[in-house]
Amino acid sequence: MYQVPDQGGKLAVVTGANSGTGKEAAKALAGAGATVILAVRTPSKGEQAREEMLAAHPGADIQVRRIDLADQSSVKEFADGLIADGRPLDLLLNNAGVMFPPVRHETVDGFELQMGSNYLGPFALTARLLPLLLAAPAPRVVTMSSGMAARGTINFDDLQWQRSYNPTGAYAQSKLADLLLSQHLAKLATENGWPLLSLGAHPGNAATNIAASGPNLGGDSSLFFRIAWKITPQHDAAAGAAPMVYAATSPDAVQGGYYGPRWSLVGPPGPARPNKKGLDRDVAARLWSESERLTGVFAPAQL
Repeated sequence: MYQVPDQGGKLAVVTGANSGTGKEAAKALAGAGATVILAVRTPSKGEQAREEMLAAHPGADIQVRRIDLADQSSVKEFADGLIADGRPLDLLLNNAGVMFPPVRHETVDGFELQMGSNYLGPFALTARLLPLLLAAPAPRVVTMSSGMAARGTINFDDLQWQRSYNPTGAYAQSKLADLLLSQHLAKLATENGWPLLSLGAHPGNAATNIAASGPNLGGDSSLFFRIAWKITPQHDAAAGAAPMVYAATSPDAVQGGYYGPRWSLVGPPGPARPNKKGLDRDVAARLWSESERLTGVFAPAQL
């Protein structure tokens, strides 16, 4: 298992940190000495996760704050709270997400749930926190994508799946968007001379509750999905979190890097090969601009 270097003195935010890969990533960072903010939709679940982390790492500095990535006003409130604190942000791990709701749901802002939660929420959070990130000496943003990104297409004519909803297609699009976010932010950092590293990661096939919770939102998951989930090689949530933690902390991680399990679905963390669609700079730039328009959050060109 990857050994996290000392993170003493650093401040980290991990979204979706009450369970699954987010919880394991937060636990690893806290155990390495970072102050970790568990950014969660349900604070009571965050507090329970915090107690479990403290049992493993007594004396760790772990906080719980509420954020609902499916609600742009909640994203703003969370970011404003951190900005008011004034402490530079060293690590932002965009981990939270939802997967495969069988029927189409909308966020409070009118976005398709997977696009809104998995991509537009993290986009707005990242953009709002850029001033705090760039106040840190060597900040990193890690955005969790998925192997499903290879099956995604950014459909600018129907980003919100209003014409014909497909749960798998919508999830794949949101995860491709996450990969493109990591790549375009890396490009902006390089062009502007920012000290920030922007990286992508994917968990492989990690045994977490994301695959169970999403399919129960308003319908039943398909028989194919239930069978495939059981017979495909899996590793645990800690192993699924390892590529994200590696990207956030390894001295070998590089600008715009993409990290996943060695054997694609399972294995120790290491460099992964993004699909060509995830490296399309023109699509990434267009998506970034469209995301600014949709969220009303504009990342400054210079900071």
